[in-house]
Amino acid sequence: MSATSSAPVSPSFAPSSVTSAAVGAPAPRLALVGERSPGVRAHVRASALLSALAERDRLVVDAYWIPTPDAEAPGALDGFDAVWLVPGSPYASESGALNAVRTARERSIPFLGTCGGFQHALLEYARNVCGLTGVAHAENQPSAEDTLIVPLACSLIGHEGPVDIAPGSLAERLLGAQRTLERYHCSYGADPARLDTLRAHGLRVTGTDEAGDARIVELPEHPFFLATLFQPELAGDGTRPHPLIRAFAAAAADHAAAVTE
Repeated sequence: MSATSSAPVSPSFAPSSVTSAAVGAPAPRLALVGERSPGVRAHVRASALLSALAERDRLVVDAYWIPTPDAEAPGALDGFDAVWLVPGSPYASESGALNAVRTARERSIPFLGTCGGFQHALLEYARNVCGLTGVAHAENQPSAEDTLIVPLACSLIGHEGPVDIAPGSLAERLLGAQRTLERYHCSYGADPARLDTLRAHGLRVTGTDEAGDARIVELPEHPFFLATLFQPELAGDGTRPHPLIRAFAAAAADHAAAVTE
């Protein structure tokens, strides 16, 4: 479905302060999947960064907040040109979060997952691509025995640290460097012992911390599928969009242009 189609939108899909202002073609439609909260700094930053993209980079998007329970419904993401699974886990609906990831992955819709979005991107891939149907997220299921997403040895809430970027990766191309300094606000990450299975099925770990733990993953065969445990939306003072967010918005515009041709 084109971004210009009249897809049904529930009242809870309230648009952000960024609206279509592009001359010519309609602006791409972005789904911000998560439970919007003024108490979550990343959510406040996301809206501000979209405004900054419009003002600084002339990248204008129509952004809609979609609570994870709404994302469970078939067709909930029809007509969107990009999906951002935002921080704020545990989500109200794990299945809604996973459906958002799967929809973007299978339909080649640009996808960005940050913090909890990174964790659930791995979970969706493990279950639906690797066949690890029983793996769990320890925050969602504390008593589960088969966990992919586990508590970090040291919480990264409020932490800033270096991330080493794999040569030749999408992340390196977008960042223009093989090392970056990023901010976190999380206590859960991937169990390193489980990642070889995901790698064997095509997922690429393209960013690691100094201990070698996964911080960025991407799908090389997908037009734009990137997930980070760190939160690029927290970089700087919020007036200059992080290169990954800028590239994500550009990918949304490319998707919108392609589906309207």
